[in-house]
Amino acid sequence: MLGNLTGWHALIILAIVILLFGAAKLPALAKSVGQSVKILQKEARPEKVESTATVEPAAAVEPAVLAAASATPARTLDE
Repeated sequence: MLGNLTGWHALIILAIVILLFGAAKLPALAKSVGQSVKILQKEARPEKVESTATVEPAAAVEPAVLAAASATPARTLDE
């Protein structure tokens, strides 16, 4: 579709854009387009999640700690 565009077509499109938006507004327009592209690229990039917390397997916990935790009676709301 865009393969048939030549340099003259690009110049005509550029002239139309300058007429529509005015020369004074073009830098602001270019800045907003650039910011939009940055935001789009940032959102499209997959996030890397780095976990600093380590999870210990149940076998690594000392048996005395497990026994003390299970021997403690649970409190009720009546107490």
